[in-house]
Amino acid sequence: MNLTSKNISKAASVFMMVCLFIFSNAHIAKAQEPVSNVHIGFCYPLSTNGSRAGEYTNNASFHVLAGLSKEEKAFSYAGISNVVRDKVSGFQFAGISNHVKNAMKGFQYAGIYNDVDTIDGFQFAGLLNRSATVKGFQFAGLSNIVRNDIDGFQFAGFSNIDGGNFKGFQFAGFVNKVRDVDGFQFAGFVNVAKKVRGLQFAGFINIADSSDHSLALVNIIKNGEKSIGVTIDETQTTVLSFRSGGRVLYGIIGVGGNWKTSTSYMAFEGGFGAHLPLSNSFRINAELTSLYLEDWKKGFYYKNTFRVLPSIRITPRIELFGGPSLNFSSTDTEDGKKLIENDFWNDYSGDEKRQLFIGYTAGLQIGF
Repeated sequence: MNLTSKNISKAASVFMMVCLFIFSNAHIAKAQEPVSNVHIGFCYPLSTNGSRAGEYTNNASFHVLAGLSKEEKAFSYAGISNVVRDKVSGFQFAGISNHVKNAMKGFQYAGIYNDVDTIDGFQFAGLLNRSATVKGFQFAGLSNIVRNDIDGFQFAGFSNIDGGNFKGFQFAGFVNKVRDVDGFQFAGFVNVAKKVRGLQFAGFINIADSSDHSLALVNIIKNGEKSIGVTIDETQTTVLSFRSGGRVLYGIIGVGGNWKTSTSYMAFEGGFGAHLPLSNSFRINAELTSLYLEDWKKGFYYKNTFRVLPSIRITPRIELFGGPSLNFSSTDTEDGKKLIENDFWNDYSGDEKRQLFIGYTAGLQIGF
């Protein structure tokens, strides 16, 4: 076949017409997408948008029970549930649940459950939030479940379960589970993460691959420190303790006894500490602890202590430490009142004696 300029011109004309046809149809289809300023109804399809409600973009929607739409631009309300096939902007409220296939930008409230792909703004659910990505504030009475990353504030009465990274402030009444943390993580019982940059606090245990600032009674940090030690103080209370944490902060939990008086007492200790390294073999440990003595009868003895403990490593794993302490004690037992005779302040309230005094702590610990 011989190609002439005339043939080439005809082919180009046909190509241009096809492109114009496709573009025109797409433009017409887009122009025909239904839009409603106000969508009012009882439940789908009993509404002003009828059976095509799922194709509509609405500026405002009001439904007695449940509403269906493609997109909401300003305000949407349903007594039970909102279902949106694309995205939502503005304010969305549902008595029970909101379901948004793609993005939600603004404020979203559900009495029980929110299910959204991407959140940019504020999300509140009485029970559960589930999403892929969050940027902003997320609150759930029970649990937040996020598949990917979070940037902002996350609060749950029981648990935050996140598959990606977290940046910001995270609080859960019981457990937080996330990949990497950059910020603050608080849980009433346990935090689980990989890499933590910031502060990690739990009522009982933190678990992480790396975390320099980890505060809990027990900290299982893969790249951190763990040790078993024995301490004795000015009341002759001996405690076998477990210290665990990161490069800077650590937790203390221990059990022991006091046999100085006529009655034998079990001792229970818990607290937090911080390392101040001065050289490879010498550092200062500052600790805040609470000690409770129990003889399983009537009465109590507890002591709160702040102690500064110079520490020297005599081998890579064995550490000797000892130093002064400032103590506040309270007891209503006769044995407890005899433990400390020299104090610089004391006070009586009925049978209870309270004291402030200077003491000491010394001990040895073995790292592993």
